[in-house]
Amino acid sequence: MTSHQGWRPKLVALDIDGTLLKWVDGGGGGSTHEVVPDAVHDAVQRALADGAHVVLASGRAPHGMTPIADQLDLQDPVTPDDKLWIVASNGSVIVRHPPTEIVHEETFDAAPAVHAVLQRHPDALVAIEERGVGYRVSAPFPDGELGGELIVTRLEDLVSAPVSRVIIRDPQATADDFVAMAAELGLHGTDYVVGWTAWMDLSPVGVSKASGLQYVAERLGVGAEDVLAIGDGRNDIEMLTWAGRGVAMGQAVQEVQDAADHVTGTVDEDGAAVELDRWFG
Repeated sequence: MTSHQGWRPKLVALDIDGTLLKWVDGGGGGSTHEVVPDAVHDAVQRALADGAHVVLASGRAPHGMTPIADQLDLQDPVTPDDKLWIVASNGSVIVRHPPTEIVHEETFDAAPAVHAVLQRHPDALVAIEERGVGYRVSAPFPDGELGGELIVTRLEDLVSAPVSRVIIRDPQATADDFVAMAAELGLHGTDYVVGWTAWMDLSPVGVSKASGLQYVAERLGVGAEDVLAIGDGRNDIEMLTWAGRGVAMGQAVQEVQDAADHVTGTVDEDGAAVELDRWFG
């Protein structure tokens, strides 16, 4: 944690789900949907007005992140006409937007890890990003869990070539089941993170939101000590420990809170806005 007096973030790294987005019940027959609360939007705008770079960092694929950047009205604080930086797919894909341009991607051979997991959870679902479209999946995922079009594809075809990220999901298991399984398997040659449910992201070794943000920060001339990062999931732990100030959302599991320098309010309490207003109020 950077704690010297007068410190102010030069770069703000923000997770999306559980950090920026709040679920709103449609009511009256309307569909439940995600929104960026006004308090969060306005706090982000104050950070931009103060000259801070704001970078979204998520496990989402790029096509699931760019609409959020647009909702937040993100722009580069120094050169507003320049493209934004976005860290997608848990750091495996670095994007400039708009229009969306992939500038860096890390890939790996996922087949050994996928087969090892499926030996323990043979009914688990597997997904690979289909760039700009949605996902290729071994079977349909539960409604609403993946954005874009879902293209059912044979498992062997899914992992026949190097990929940047794999999602494995077992609706019949729990997050604790997946945490225990991953620890037992080791998953050599692959990094992994378990979500809120029995959801596992597989990625290249050494790749995380932190490594993706490091790539971006270097190009913006910002050191890790000048970064404020806010997140709520296990896939945010590396980012929170890498940043000069790492802040966990109030609803984060204890493992994530323990990795942070500070814990803010929950997503329903607009905790991200509360933290941003400490520095850009």
